[in-house]
Amino acid sequence: MNAKSIYKFLAAILKAVYPKITAVGTENIPDEPVIIVGNHCQIHGPIACEFYSPVKRRTWVAGATTSLKDAPSYAYEDFWSQKPKWQLPFFKMVSYIVSPLLVLINSNAQTIPVYRDKRILSTFKRTVSCLENGESIVIFPEHDVKCNNVIYDFQDRFIDVARLYYKKTGKKLCFVPLYIAPKMKKMYYGKGVYFNPEAVIEDERRRICDYLMNEITAIARSLPTHTVVPYRNIPKKYYPTNKEVGK
Repeated sequence: MNAKSIYKFLAAILKAVYPKITAVGTENIPDEPVIIVGNHCQIHGPIACEFYSPVKRRTWVAGATTSLKDAPSYAYEDFWSQKPKWQLPFFKMVSYIVSPLLVLINSNAQTIPVYRDKRILSTFKRTVSCLENGESIVIFPEHDVKCNNVIYDFQDRFIDVARLYYKKTGKKLCFVPLYIAPKMKKMYYGKGVYFNPEAVIEDERRRICDYLMNEITAIARSLPTHTVVPYRNIPKKYYPTNKEVGK
């Protein structure tokens, strides 16, 4: 079997054992290509969107996870670097063991690799091309700066895709917030916000990111009490709930 066939086989097994995630609020997704921005919740965000997205889409993934050379260091840093010190040597070894599988999956799923060097231009160009072809884009932009008990702060340069899309098509791109609650087996889509091409790009990055983080947080806190799966891979006993701290 080739790599694509192996991926399809593994994906079929994973989908059979992974709990079904129900999409709620799909009426909030415009009938046009959009950028869906969600909480990562470790592996659950990408899995939920790969199997249960209600729209045709591609997902941004770290470019390092599509390279056998770069995947081990990325996997260790992103997945396990905050484990207890005495466990770190074990997880460094594990990062090399799982990397071939990680690369296989992220190279064959419906993904777009994202880079932190000049190759980011290829990411943006491919993203705009997919949008023009009617595909939406899913992005999980959290990074290791905590915002609140529901979500971590967003990296904001993904907003620039909207500027390129507008220059090429003359269309304003909509960003749709998504809260994924694995413990509830649901994914909740909120009302989107449109890019303003006349605004200063630095201001627009902040405005849209603040809106999306606030909406995702509001969706989470409006739901019955449940455990939030956080961005960082911390011990489960430290997982927060969705309710505002102190209330």
